[in-house]
Amino acid sequence: MKRRDFIKRTGAFSTMALVGGITLPSFIAKKQRHITILHTNDTHSHIEPFKANHNRFPNGGGVARRATLIEQIRQENENTLLLDAGDIFQGTPYFNYFGGELEFKLMSILKYDVATIGNHDFDNSIEGLYKQLPNAKFDFVSANYDFKNTVLDTHVKPYKILHKDGLKIGVFGLGIELEGLVGKKMYKETGYLNPIEITQDITRQLKQEEQCDLIICLSHLGYYYKSNPDKVSDLTLAKATKDIDLIIGGHTHTFLPKPTIVKNADGKNTLVNQVGAYGVNLGRIDFYFDEDATKTAKGTTILV
Repeated sequence: MKRRDFIKRTGAFSTMALVGGITLPSFIAKKQRHITILHTNDTHSHIEPFKANHNRFPNGGGVARRATLIEQIRQENENTLLLDAGDIFQGTPYFNYFGGELEFKLMSILKYDVATIGNHDFDNSIEGLYKQLPNAKFDFVSANYDFKNTVLDTHVKPYKILHKDGLKIGVFGLGIELEGLVGKKMYKETGYLNPIEITQDITRQLKQEEQCDLIICLSHLGYYYKSNPDKVSDLTLAKATKDIDLIIGGHTHTFLPKPTIVKNADGKNTLVNQVGAYGVNLGRIDFYFDEDATKTAKGTTILV
């Protein structure tokens, strides 16, 4: 081979190698972070599964079965959160006898991260709820219940920030108006604040000041009230606010096969989910974060 041809060919090879070296990273898959949210609501002291001859939920539910499912999912993805949207108490003799102690201890064993407070959680009075708090190795959040003149003052925060895989996840709670649902002597001086106004303040704080990557609302407002559409519900809350990625609902015992997608005040998607009652279902929402901060999600309801 002539020297001149050799130089041309080796020069062309070097150029190809250089181009390949520059473009190679574009073929490497971007790192995607994956957060799994598991959730329950309105479990109502149902510790054991329903009987095989039950007319609605034969062999459904049971804390032991839920624990098995949760552990399997945590083995799939270590970045998993477990949340509850209230009404943990009332519904079986376990509550009548133990006053909520068993429910909180079992939830602690299952390693719940955060829960909010439902109206039935006052059924043994606010003092009864306070008495059981040492058995709960997880946090309670409620932004629109003002507990400043009660025994729960400082024991329930408006929100909690959790950290998973380098992501900040803000979780806040909302409760339904107690007047008319719960006897005044049960909730004492607990104040009720407008959930939409409070949410506007909380989401601004979580998004702008705390710079959360994901914002979740644990709501015990109810999914929707067809006979009273003006009543604040999860669907009306989602439409009237912004920056909430997921509303996990309770109170109305609404069995959703998958999350409802609602356009928020900014025209962006908010997921609203609720998985019925009594622990017969476990909700699962998976969020995926690309390097450019793009979020995608998918949700399902798992039969226990």
